[in-house]
Amino acid sequence: MMPAYNAAELMADVLTPLLQMHEAGEIDQILVIDDRSTDTTAARARELGAEVIIAERNGGPGAARNLAARHADGEILWFVDSDVIADPAGPALIRKAFTSPDVVAVFGSYDDAPRGTSWISQYKNLVHRYYHQRAPSEASTFWAGCGAVRKSAFLEIGGFDVETFTQPSIEDIDLGYRLRHNGGRILLLPDLLGKHLKVWTFSSVLRTDIFMRALPWSRLLITREGLSDDLNISVAERFRAGLALLLLLGLLMLPFYPAAWPAVCAIFILCILANASLYRFMKANGGFAFAIFAVSFHQIYYIYSSVAFVYCLFEAKFISPRSAQ
Repeated sequence: MMPAYNAAELMADVLTPLLQMHEAGEIDQILVIDDRSTDTTAARARELGAEVIIAERNGGPGAARNLAARHADGEILWFVDSDVIADPAGPALIRKAFTSPDVVAVFGSYDDAPRGTSWISQYKNLVHRYYHQRAPSEASTFWAGCGAVRKSAFLEIGGFDVETFTQPSIEDIDLGYRLRHNGGRILLLPDLLGKHLKVWTFSSVLRTDIFMRALPWSRLLITREGLSDDLNISVAERFRAGLALLLLLGLLMLPFYPAAWPAVCAIFILCILANASLYRFMKANGGFAFAIFAVSFHQIYYIYSSVAFVYCLFEAKFISPRSAQ
């Protein structure tokens, strides 16, 4: 099932493999929820052969997926974004995973050949793959870009929380936390792949990472008891983020304390060593120069994500209590 908004030009790419899976009997139903598009998304999806439901209002992908779940015939809901081409191996992997009755959700990863050719698009899509390919199979979160969930478990917890997350952000991460809290297992399947068609720009990366990921995710984590140790908030990732912040502070101090340069150099070397696996991954997928750019920008990502978390801690302690009075 696919939430779609103004995605007419992508419908043929993303629906064709799903329609082929449907014809082969691999999947039972293809539902496209048109989120009140202003283009021909609904008409194009119908023309290709998908079942289309038009939402009553533009409510975002979480609300669209909730609507799809209520109209789904099967017990397993496979969510695929409207800018993701699902790999044909997906249905078999999902069926196998759900043979374990305690598994309530699974999700996968982007493949290693994103469509966007700019370095920022390659970085953004490949770093997502990097985390999802290296994470433990037992997950505490969920990814709705290419992930499946038991309908009964999904409905039991009320689906995606579209009241808290009124804009597309981390509603799938929140869903995963609630599914786990309810006693279910979530598996990360590295072979459950999707090709991302989104073309990123520098500004869209910053806007998404800060306002749609870092800030709402930090607020969610602060309200939970303890941090999970997976994906990009693992203990190792928090250590790397701390090194990036120390490096920035050291560089800012150098003009005032030149004698600190040995310590700054040591931190720089530690950053290189700590990010060696990411460098090797990016080099294997894009070459030497791309790896340098990617790892360098990733330090900036660590910095603004950490600053967002610190801000949310300050907000929770000093701002939110006052606004509640």
